Amino acid sequence: MYFEQIVNMKLIIQIPCFNEEGSLPETLSCLPREVDGFDTVEWLIIDDGSTDDTIRVAKENGVDHIVKLPHNKGLARAFTAGLEASLRAGADVIVNTDGDNQYKAEFIPELTRPILEGDAQIVIGARPIDQIEHFSPLKQVLQKLGSWVVRQASGSDIPDAPSGFRAYSKAAAVQMMVFNQYTYTLETIIQAGRLGIPMVSVPVEVNPPRRESRLIRSAGQYIVRSAVTILRILVLYKPFRSFAWLALLTALPGMIAFLRFFVLYLAGDGDGSVQSLVIGSALIAGGTIFLVGGLLADLIAANRVLLAEIRARQLLQEIESDAKK
Repeated sequence: MYFEQIVNMKLIIQIPCFNEEGSLPETLSCLPREVDGFDTVEWLIIDDGSTDDTIRVAKENGVDHIVKLPHNKGLARAFTAGLEASLRAGADVIVNTDGDNQYKAEFIPELTRPILEGDAQIVIGARPIDQIEHFSPLKQVLQKLGSWVVRQASGSDIPDAPSGFRAYSKAAAVQMMVFNQYTYTLETIIQAGRLGIPMVSVPVEVNPPRRESRLIRSAGQYIVRSAVTILRILVLYKPFRSFAWLALLTALPGMIAFLRFFVLYLAGDGDGSVQSLVIGSALIAGGTIFLVGGLLADLIAANRVLLAEIRARQLLQEIESDAKK
């Protein structure tokens, strides 16, 4: 196995929680305390500003680590806080799951196996979208469309990008730096693809829903938020390509207007087509501005990658220093 040289392999299962006192006991009762390939299995919850008794319920049900955020920061921030806390607690592999027991915990060994065998550093649980009864046809289409867009942006072949049931190796987790405040699922896949972190997907199953999703309240909201998230991620991680397309779409009509003016001018009718020259000039100038903006954004993106690498190294040094104490 890939991790055979490590003594006392630790798996931490993390659960972002926001007012989950009702569903958390069932979720925790399904979690394993033993998983093949690991000497220790611990549980960690991230309390994202809950106003109920989530923390008390977690303590009563044997949770090993509790991260309490001062107020509700959203799923993406809770996920990131959980990764860092798990790393500081000595995790070699981190599994993320939901507090509403959406995902069947019996598939956790399947999630961690590719990491233990060295085939991947990130493993995404792929739900059977077509077979989930509580997913409407529209939601199924939207899930597949979102996953397709993420595959194009990340260069990966992950079939279920919105799935929150996933495993990270220590090496991958330390590099995750989520900028989006809505959800971490799409951005981390695109980020991993850009960083060249190997990812695979394994089939998993889900439980019947206990409540309505708090993240997706309507199909319209899901479409708008997902579209904004994907566009923002593309600008963050592929800025020059994004701005280059904007430059082309802006400048091309301007070139056509310019061409129209010159054709009419050569035909002796240029005096009445000055508006084409003005509009063309404005559009070409706008395209040039977009292109320059893309170059600057690309430089900023390169700097952000360096900062993320510095952060990862610093975090690893802190973790190693804490382990020696």
